[in-house]
Amino acid sequence: MPTQRPATIQLRSSLYEDATAIVAREYASELSLDDIARRVASSRRQLQRAFAEIGHTTFRDHLTRVRMERAAELLGRRSVTVREVAHRVGYRQPAQFAKAFRRHAGVAPSDYRAHSNGHHPAFADQRLAA
Repeated sequence: MPTQRPATIQLRSSLYEDATAIVAREYASELSLDDIARRVASSRRQLQRAFAEIGHTTFRDHLTRVRMERAAELLGRRSVTVREVAHRVGYRQPAQFAKAFRRHAGVAPSDYRAHSNGHHPAFADQRLAA
């Protein structure tokens, strides 16, 4: 693979930082790669490359990770229902949220809440960077 120019690396780093900042602020809304690309004045493909090369992930995986980390925090609060957690982190359907959470954490949201007191190994090394 050819070595990238410093200007290319700097541009992609900047795109990645701007995009992840938007995700960190607006994870609960309906975000798409096209929407973020438009907002950071980039093409869809350039933003995909930034996520891959700088973040070592995809946009969708990053968004899901941010949502699941926030969901884990919210599940630690007994006063918030699983349904409400789902809505607060951007899922319209609680069942869709539960499936995504189970895939990410290895346990259902209700089991996570019941057995972990807000701390679970699935989230130990995945803290939000932004």
